[in-house]
Amino acid sequence: QVQLVESGGGLVQAGGSLRLSCAASGILFSYYAMGWFRQAPGKEREFVAVINWGSGSTNYADSVKGRFTISRDKAKNTVYLQMNSLKPEDTAVYYCAASRVYGSDSTASYAYWGQGTQVTVSS
Repeated sequence: QVQLVESGGGLVQAGGSLRLSCAASGILFSYYAMGWFRQAPGKEREFVAVINWGSGSTNYADSVKGRFTISRDKAKNTVYLQMNSLKPEDTAVYYCAASRVYGSDSTASYAYWGQGTQVTVSS
């Protein structure tokens, strides 16, 4: 059974930092890409970043390039999203997801999702 469990969300002031974690189990990681998405109230879920588990190659949404960094720890089966220079518009529920499509930025490509963790950035 695939499980993705996010943690690390919270309330932070603009300009601050947070690190999200996603602990994964039940999948063959070498065949998967792990992505982060976010959904703000009243908006569609949008792509944030993705990392291909085997190669470590990454891709980012333009809105977070240079501020967010996705990484993985193979020994801990965990994916991280380091978020720096946070802005109020980064406020959303952040979701971790797993896909068999390397590098995908489409929600339709992701078969497994976590429950989400709230990130709130105050101005």
